This record gives sequence, C-alpha cells and structure tokens, in this order.
Amino acid sequence: MTKHSAFAAEDAVAPAPAQAGRHFSSLPPRDCRKAALGRMDLATSGPLRAGSLVDSMRASSPRHAKPAAADAEYLDWIEKHPSALEGFESVLAAAQGKQIVMFLDYDGTLSPIVQDPESAVMTEDMRDAVRSVAQHFPTAIVSGRGRDKVFNFVKLEELYYAGSHGMDIWAPKTGSNLKANGDGILCQPAIDFLPVIEEVFQTLTEKMESIPGAMVENNKFCLSVHFRCVAEEEWDGLGEQVRAVLEGYPDLRLTKGRKVLEIRPSIKWDKGNALEFLLEALGFAGRGDIFPIYIGDDRTDEDAFKVLRKTGQGIGILVTKSPKETGGSYSLREPDEVKEFLRKLVKSGVTKG
Repeated sequence: MTKHSAFAAEDAVAPAPAQAGRHFSSLPPRDCRKAALGRMDLATSGPLRAGSLVDSMRASSPRHAKPAAADAEYLDWIEKHPSALEGFESVLAAAQGKQIVMFLDYDGTLSPIVQDPESAVMTEDMRDAVRSVAQHFPTAIVSGRGRDKVFNFVKLEELYYAGSHGMDIWAPKTGSNLKANGDGILCQPAIDFLPVIEEVFQTLTEKMESIPGAMVENNKFCLSVHFRCVAEEEWDGLGEQVRAVLEGYPDLRLTKGRKVLEIRPSIKWDKGNALEFLLEALGFAGRGDIFPIYIGDDRTDEDAFKVLRKTGQGIGILVTKSPKETGGSYSLREPDEVKEFLRKLVKSGVTKG
C-alpha cells in the first residue's frame, strides 16, 4: 500500500423449520475477493474539511434518546417504521410460504451498548433465543467486530459469522455443505490489507494513549476508535489525530458509528455485500421464495437494509429508541425486544409452503 496525503471518508446515511444443523448446499459462490477489489471505493476520497469529522462525530452520537411515545416526531416515525412486535402478524403474513434467513448484528442488537466494548456480553436468555432461531432457519451474525471476538461473545458453533463488517465470513463446520477452507473461511475480500491495518493499529494505539478514555480495537480487517468514554471537549483532538494518521493511507476509509470511528479498507464491501454473498453461498440467489430478516442498530446496518429494499425481499428491522433516518421497514426498541421477536418467530410455527 502506498502512502498519500488524502484519505477516503464515507458518510453513511443512513419457511418450514429446517432440520437442526441442516442448511443448504449450493454452487460455489463468486470470488468475493476479486469482486471487492475490482470495485475500489475511492470515489469518496478527499481530505475532510477542518470541522467536518468532529461535526459528524457529534451528529452520530446523540447525548440522549428521544423521550417516549408522546413526542410528535417519534409518533410520525413509528408510523413509518412500526414495531416488529406490534406488527408481528404482518411480518408472518409476508414470510408465509417463503424460506426465512436470519441476519443479526451484535452490539446494540443482541447485547446492550456498554461503556467498555470488551464487556458487551449477551445474556444466556438471548443465546437460547438465537440458538432456537438457528434450529429453524439459516442464521448469521453480521458484525463490525472481529469474527473471533464476536464468536467468543455468542458461543454458538451452528451459526454463520461475518465479522469486520462482512469482510471475514465463516461457515459452521457441521451442518453446512458450503465450500470453505480448512478453517471454515468462506470469504475474506480484504486479506491483502492485513499488514497496513496492523501498522495503522499500532500507530493509532500510541496516539490515543494521550487521550483519556480513548480505545483502539483491532477487528482484524478494520479498526474501531472508541470515544464513548472520552470527554466531549477532547473529541476535536481525537478526530484530528485520527485524521492525521490516515492522511498517509489512501487505501483506507473512515466511517462513523455510535461513538466510534471505523477505519476500513477502501473496497466496495460492506454488510450489504456480506448479506448478498451469504444468500448466494446458501443457494438462494435469484430465488423468489426467500425472506431475509436483518436486525441491526447501527448506520453500518443500513447497507444491508438497502439491499433488501433494492431486491424487494425480506425486511430490515432497526433497533433504536429514537427516530433515525433508516431504510429499515420495522423497528424494535432494545435487545430485550429483539429477544422477544426471535422467540415469537420460533413459536409461530411459520412454515414454507
């Protein structure tokens, strides 16, 4: 990778129960590495204006959720993005006669957002709910976390895992006929970026030591700079330090999440691409009888919602307590509601016709 004075930036907007352990055989999926590298996403390259990074940090990090349902804005929003629990019968009707495929984000969806990212553990009740869903439908975890890390949180070997925002996809060793390598790896489109990611990780870790509360997380194919525990008056300095480091790496881009800055390879690969890849790998590409359900809370999940909107198949469910611009069709307020939705889906006995 060459160094340069600019870096890329991105402002995201925003079934019959299968037999336990049985998923689906398919033709080999397309070469995700060639597909991603063949579409380098450098169109958004260019230096950020002086205050734009910090402004976006503030915009993506609201201090408080909107108050409850009496708020007129919330009422208008919830009418457009109804609760997936209150609208559960509509979800079932749309899924009837189709094969459900479940995609789940982790942080903020299966576990609460917490101050310390290392403490984002899921409850045993949530684990049981996810396990039950996976016994009925192909189920994947799609997370910005490193795949190994999110696997250690979830601890369910029967799932598919797409870590690093979908850049590290793994298939279960049993119950899957997908062609993976000996470690279960299906797709790693950013494998060539590992050396530069490690280099930037070391540099940023040193830089962030001077900012109390800042933490740099290595998610293998991407990095996360967490500023949830950083005083707001330090955000300017943090943003400038991140920007200064990335000025030397034109092959990396910056995205913003919930009190986190994400540094990723500038390839056209995101959670939406991961969703498409897994559907193809599972043998569902081009079929009209599938119903993907994607549940997530972050702006990075919007890429998957866009895919579902574009194909006109399935639904996206945004997990949030406050109105947000979203391509999701439904909403849930918190992980406890996600758990309830998953349990209702299993108990409903929805079957493929």
